[in-house]
Amino acid sequence: MANSPTEEVGNADTQAPRIKWQTQALKSTYANFCNATSTREEVVLNFGVNHNWDRGGAEVEIELEHRIVLSPFAAKRLSDLLLRLMAEYESRYGELR
Repeated sequence: MANSPTEEVGNADTQAPRIKWQTQALKSTYANFCNATSTREEVVLNFGVNHNWDRGGAEVEIELEHRIVLSPFAAKRLSDLLLRLMAEYESRYGELR
């Protein structure tokens, strides 16, 4: 992350537009739980925290904190991005099981 409120990414030699990230309102949140649902028009991702350390309990309570609604096209791009990111991670640190 850049020290300034914005971080620029891009190269004048490429056709891609220059991206200027606005980070003044950026907030970071920890999540150890995620689920997803979809309809024809949208993909919904729910993120939250599972505070239950007792895995043998009859009930698990998840504190949902964020819901992200994406178009199917944006969800597909996110899927491709995550696949590449995890392949890079596993090549660096080893396979996750």
